[in-house]
Amino acid sequence: MDLIKTLEAQHLKPELPEMNVGDTVRVTVRVKEGSRERNQAYEGTIIAKKHGGIRETITVRRVSYNVGCEKVFPVHSPTIVSVETVRRGKVRRAKLYYLRDRVGKRAKVKERI
Repeated sequence: MDLIKTLEAQHLKPELPEMNVGDTVRVTVRVKEGSRERNQAYEGTIIAKKHGGIRETITVRRVSYNVGCEKVFPVHSPTIVSVETVRRGKVRRAKLYYLRDRVGKRAKVKERI
């Protein structure tokens, strides 16, 4: 067990910001297209955090052209360039799956001051 923990500790990203469910984040992902590489930003609200350690994932939801889109990002993946918190959200739940059914202003999360 200790061998697995030491191997996982080597690959953890130390510079991650504090992010919680309800926060709006900008995730920059390294995208490879053929022989070229570029960085692409994806900004949305964190609706779920799962697992822990090297397996930690966040589910980010955004609405683009009136269509909801969700992506699951492994936080410690080498394809993730950076994660920055745009605004903090005030929520009282661990999972915000109810936002899927809401549209417009009702789908917003209040800002934590």
